[in-house]
Amino acid sequence: MELTNIPYLASSSSSSFYSSYSRCTCRGKRAGNLVITASAAGGRCAADLACSQLVEQQNEDALSGPRSSWHYRRREFASAILLPFLLPHVDVSSAAETYNESIIRSGVRNVLTKAKAAGVLRLVFHDAGTFDVSDKSGGMNGSIIYEVDRPENTGLNRSIKILGKAKAGIDDIQKVSWADLIAVAGAEAVALCGGPEIPVRLGRLDSSTADPAGKLPEETLDAAALKTLFSTKGFSPQEMVVLSGAHTIGGKGFGSPIVFDNTYFKVLLEKKPQTSSSGMEAMVGLRTDWALTEDDECLRLALN
Repeated sequence: MELTNIPYLASSSSSSFYSSYSRCTCRGKRAGNLVITASAAGGRCAADLACSQLVEQQNEDALSGPRSSWHYRRREFASAILLPFLLPHVDVSSAAETYNESIIRSGVRNVLTKAKAAGVLRLVFHDAGTFDVSDKSGGMNGSIIYEVDRPENTGLNRSIKILGKAKAGIDDIQKVSWADLIAVAGAEAVALCGGPEIPVRLGRLDSSTADPAGKLPEETLDAAALKTLFSTKGFSPQEMVVLSGAHTIGGKGFGSPIVFDNTYFKVLLEKKPQTSSSGMEAMVGLRTDWALTEDDECLRLALN
């Protein structure tokens, strides 16, 4: 089953995150419930346009307010760049269901802690990162549950087990797909670690098989190879650089492992010896992180 879940990002403005859908996916709120409707193939329908504008305005409102510091702007943009991995784009002929989003979020919060947040956020990318713009395959479709034995997914079974507990409780009230659950969990992980709230559109369907292997970036890639790979997912170099900032949490060695801030970029731009703050030999970050500082374009984007 092919599910296309990552819409194009045309620019860094918030309104662009909801453009260029080839199928109509409509979101609206009624009596506290989230209504999701996916129609047959075609251009963006009037309802989809209206719903997209509603979500765009909500996103703009969420990102509005004082922007007096570079630190705050970086956090805003970093959170916004995660949106393509949290938005649905389902490839179905007809589907319509009503979800209570708060039930999903509550279920996730019952099992998620700051210490577990980085692993969950990594799970989001490894599920969504298989997307290929050329044939609209892969993407956030829950296929990661069939891919945990792959070398690049080592350790993700722990995050799946954590979310599995949440899913069991949620399913007793209302059925939720793995894809939607992982998307909501990623947003909750960012917020829990001090990042902004990220709106999540629901309506994803789960794949019944694993996505093709070899779609995620290898840790040995240089900047040129990274830009080529991410372009196949619809990402510009700027979007790739900001997405990399998600490594600010977790065990990569960039600042606090449980605080979502811009320390990742500060450490990269300092270009200090790539060892941990404790003086141990453990490398801070991945080779792909430091590759960004060796490319003029990526370095300029990290400075912005």
